[in-house]
Amino acid sequence: MNPKRIAVLAITRPGVALAGRLVAALPGAHLFVPSALGSVAAVAAPGAHTGHDGPTRDLMPGLFADWEAIIATFSLGALVRLIAPHLRDKYRDPAVLALDEAGRFVIPVLSGHLGGANALAGHVARVLGATAVLTTASDVQQTLAVDLLGRELGWTLQASSADLLRASAAVVNGEPVALVQESGSPDWWRGHANGRDGPLPPNLHCLDPGKALDSGGYRALLWIGSGTPPASLTAGFGGPVIVYLAQESTLVR
Repeated sequence: MNPKRIAVLAITRPGVALAGRLVAALPGAHLFVPSALGSVAAVAAPGAHTGHDGPTRDLMPGLFADWEAIIATFSLGALVRLIAPHLRDKYRDPAVLALDEAGRFVIPVLSGHLGGANALAGHVARVLGATAVLTTASDVQQTLAVDLLGRELGWTLQASSADLLRASAAVVNGEPVALVQESGSPDWWRGHANGRDGPLPPNLHCLDPGKALDSGGYRALLWIGSGTPPASLTAGFGGPVIVYLAQESTLVR
């Protein structure tokens, strides 16, 4: 996900200056500042700023409801206190990032994968020459992100939240995971989760779609196909099955 509506928050003059650079670089971004900094914001982000008279916390209900991403140019601790009362779950919360007002570090705080915070942090880091501080296990390990596989290719994910959690845990813990691809482009690894280098992780086992799955040998099954996996493949398998519906009906090599 690439957020289209991005709220950028600033509460100091240096923060406003930095936020202006972000607004200029991020289509759909809008700057929110205390009214006392309105004149500074008008210079930093002409035509794309809003002043508010009350405390910043009063903005949070509206930002969580109407914006896809929030970037705060102030301390992580202050940001956590502001967003805490409004957290729901990773499927509905916006991407939230913290950025120090010197523009040195950008930290995804919320919705790193499904909300696009990690991807946005990478983009912000490139724009500002900053360092993206990623803490998501799959990104730190540069392994497969189960909830992002094929997203940039338009594949559709079908799985329960419980199965996603179990499969993701198996991947990041180095447990054996079966990956079976029936359709779609095989060249998905390089563009996966903002790009991956090197070979697939050794605990991912790419199997022939025509063979039955060893029910006891794998902790999860990742199926990439034009439909759901055949019963002959999953018969007797008790682990989570994650389905990625690829747009292409045949495997393109």
